[in-house]
Amino acid sequence: MARPRLLPDPVGLKFVKLEAPPDWDAEFGFSGPLELEIGSGAGGHALEYCRRNPHVRYVAFEWRKKYARDTQSRGEKLGLKNLRVIEADARAVVPRIFASGSLSAVHLQFPDPWWKRAHFKRAIIQPEFARLLLDRLAPGGRFDMRTDVEDRGRTMLAVLEEAGFVNPLGQGVFHPYDPEEVPSTRERRYLQSGEPVYRGRLVKPA
Repeated sequence: MARPRLLPDPVGLKFVKLEAPPDWDAEFGFSGPLELEIGSGAGGHALEYCRRNPHVRYVAFEWRKKYARDTQSRGEKLGLKNLRVIEADARAVVPRIFASGSLSAVHLQFPDPWWKRAHFKRAIIQPEFARLLLDRLAPGGRFDMRTDVEDRGRTMLAVLEEAGFVNPLGQGVFHPYDPEEVPSTRERRYLQSGEPVYRGRLVKPA
């Protein structure tokens, strides 16, 4: 997929400025499950997920402006009323705009593996942020994670499990591919080529 051009209008900045959670019912115009995606990239997963699940209110974070604006624009052209994209670092904004227990699911698709050891601290799944995400999820809420780097996947599973997430298949065990899941743009390529994808689906204890 070619990189999109930079559209002129920022997306989601009104949320970045908030100091407390907004009225999500008013924002979307309907009630229903509230889900978060961290790092929506080219938007393949967010757009298809919202198309398949119109009852879900979906908030996607992407710090790269080109991708964030392009995803929101494509969603509007598709008539998706349940998608909001925010061009910002989720770690700085999520703590302020989501109340404790308000999320039904968190999605993390192929985060940057940060290959250099000195950069490991930049990884999105760190103990403190994992605990915060656990708090923001409702009991029974799920954390859906996918990566193409096995050791990073194992590290993320360990951090999430240590934070209090429960892995239904057992500690440190990846989940098999489920054809009912919505693949991201990258995952579709891997499925076609046969390259491995490491998946985690954890839950917050009820």
